[in-house]
Amino acid sequence: MRNIVAGLALVGLVAGPLAAQAQDTKFAQLAQELPTPNTYRSASGAPGHAYWQQRADYTIKVELDDQNQAITGSETITYTNNSPDVLSYVWVQLDQNIFEPNSMSNLTRTAELQKEMPLRAVEYMTREEFDGGFKIQKVSDRGGKALKYTINNTMMRIDLPSPLKPKQSVTFSIDWKHNINNQKTLGGRSGYEYFPEDDNYLYEMAQWFPRMAVYDDVNGWQHKQFLGSGEFALPFGDYKVSITVPADHVVAGTGVLQNPNQVLSDTHQKRWAQAAKSDKPVVIVTQEEAEKAEKSRAKNKKTWVFEADNVRDFAWASSRKFIWDAMNVKVGGKNVLAMSYYPKEGNPLWGQYSTEAVAHTLEVYSKHTIDYPYPVAISVHGPVGGMEYPMVSFNGYRPEPDGTYSDRTKYGLISVIIHEVGHNFFPMIINSDERQWTWMDEGLNTFMQYLAEQEWERNYPSRRGEPQDIVEYMKSAPNTMVPIMTNSESVLQFGNNAYGKPATALNILRETVMGRELFDYAFKEYAKRWAFKHPMPADFFRTMEDASGVDLDWFWRGWFYTTDHTDIAMTDVKWYTIDSQDPAFVNAQLREQQNKAPQTLSQQRNLNDIKKTRVELRPQLNDFYNNYDPLATTAEDEQAYRQFLGQLTPEQKEKLNSGLNFYEVSFENQGGLVMPLVVRMSYEDGSEEVVNIPAEIWRYNNDEITKVFITEKPVVSFELDPYLQTADTDLSDNAFPRQVAPSRFEIFKQERQRSNPMQRERATSQNNNGR
Repeated sequence: MRNIVAGLALVGLVAGPLAAQAQDTKFAQLAQELPTPNTYRSASGAPGHAYWQQRADYTIKVELDDQNQAITGSETITYTNNSPDVLSYVWVQLDQNIFEPNSMSNLTRTAELQKEMPLRAVEYMTREEFDGGFKIQKVSDRGGKALKYTINNTMMRIDLPSPLKPKQSVTFSIDWKHNINNQKTLGGRSGYEYFPEDDNYLYEMAQWFPRMAVYDDVNGWQHKQFLGSGEFALPFGDYKVSITVPADHVVAGTGVLQNPNQVLSDTHQKRWAQAAKSDKPVVIVTQEEAEKAEKSRAKNKKTWVFEADNVRDFAWASSRKFIWDAMNVKVGGKNVLAMSYYPKEGNPLWGQYSTEAVAHTLEVYSKHTIDYPYPVAISVHGPVGGMEYPMVSFNGYRPEPDGTYSDRTKYGLISVIIHEVGHNFFPMIINSDERQWTWMDEGLNTFMQYLAEQEWERNYPSRRGEPQDIVEYMKSAPNTMVPIMTNSESVLQFGNNAYGKPATALNILRETVMGRELFDYAFKEYAKRWAFKHPMPADFFRTMEDASGVDLDWFWRGWFYTTDHTDIAMTDVKWYTIDSQDPAFVNAQLREQQNKAPQTLSQQRNLNDIKKTRVELRPQLNDFYNNYDPLATTAEDEQAYRQFLGQLTPEQKEKLNSGLNFYEVSFENQGGLVMPLVVRMSYEDGSEEVVNIPAEIWRYNNDEITKVFITEKPVVSFELDPYLQTADTDLSDNAFPRQVAPSRFEIFKQERQRSNPMQRERATSQNNNGR
């Protein structure tokens, strides 16, 4: 709509606060939500000058029973109390107890019955009970004297014979055994896979030994029970682990192999040394050698010894089926050995992509956080779809038996390796509390995974990270959502809440709110500050603000503490120009508008139906007004215009004749989440301009605001969020004039037919060659 505004009143117009509305909490500072800074954790988000953390060093011996799928182990733990507190007991995690038949996890598992049930679901519900919990054989002090202990589901309290004072250490030992679960039928983060074709097992071992719980300045002892979702909070320490397995097994483990000359042949040692100098993967154990090993059954045993410094956990994998390749990666001037272990069922996909994906992850993550500090990084293929430990990750995805694979399988493999290897940084090094806050490791890591995927290949089909990919979740029913700041065991829609939403939030911070330069600096500062320490949410929030100089409390509040979503509507646009007060020009414009004004239906019909009006039949009824032209310019009008011009300064005359266009654009926040306004203006001459308006424009009124845009060229359309930067859940009201928002549907039959083009192409080629 075009309005002609008199004089210069419009030139100084700016948007301002609506006095009727008091400030909303959306822009209130995070005060009560965050803990008070102290000497342990500073207000800047950095560790305080009195920051401390505990330490746990392990010496472990474990033996794998390949006949009965079980392990027997003994460990000696030296626990150092760096806190200012006196401890009369310590807590140890027994996460494997989740596999006890009467575990809290099993007893609290919910399910619903349907009229039609998948056979696999029925088999799972009626399966024979599996007892995979820890069987604690002995807990004793350094001298072998028994210590009193109490097991509470997945936690064990060990009562110390004397109080452990600050700066003191205590050493104790635990002997245990437990059965290994069939991961393919029972699930879990570790377990075995049985291969009936060659009658072999592949073991991926995690949470396999009693592990020290964290004691810190925020929670004291972290002894929240493990129910399955909330992962692990662990202290750092040094590990020496001796793993006894059948002699024909190949073992991958956290840390550096200490006795290669005892467990590897001369040929394998030479290849291993060659790989350490190669910038391309070198096969250490070939597929031919692995297939030969599958057919044998060694009667003797070998013990593989690994040492790892300053890690929070230890995982390993063992099988006679393993193919093994490795390559060197330069990170920060240091050499890192990237390695992969996989059965023949993983080829050709694993041999081509796994170790390269490990190397790529180390390079990209190191660029955005800290240089990868450990000497090795490993990807293992087995039954576990994706799980991470220091220097070792378990990853799924394998090709079809004929060696073909879909693009979904290819990119799924690359993505899961990037994600799980990336977990070395979050939380294995930047050691957040996974039992409390899943998003601090999964969300930050998924964001970094997105960056690494995009550096792997242009237009990489990332599943998470782009704002548009979180839209469906963001507009889902409120009763199916919880804030990101929800304890790990209580999260609904785990993947969306703990992975997708925080990753998207960080992407929006980087691209739209802060900009890449400020974000990247602050994110790297967080990694540097909290490497090998135990950060909490407030430490991340405060560091990102402290290192960037950007007030982000409104962002953390909206994205992390609420279930609001982005839905901003462009409700109205009004177009104004400056009235030059030149009567000839103004009257000509008004006449043009009158001539272009549409006729009503009645007016159109009256032209035909009314042959003569009464005035037309009786001319004597005409008077002055029948011939008066209100848009005719008079001498008086021209004289008044000259007088008006004479009163203006040169600057005012320039504004008067500028021909500027003024657009008053109204916005309405319908989703509750305040966000920046990204507005694209398309001009009459075909050019465009994008304006980025900070979210603070909503600070006086969180629900509706107006903004005035001043342009030299006429605007033909306005569009909000044209590059899909803010996860707006309704695009139908983002343009003025209105545009139809595109949508789509999939034809599932056609999609399924295209699921493995490689297989179809190979079959077509074979048929053609056979003719």
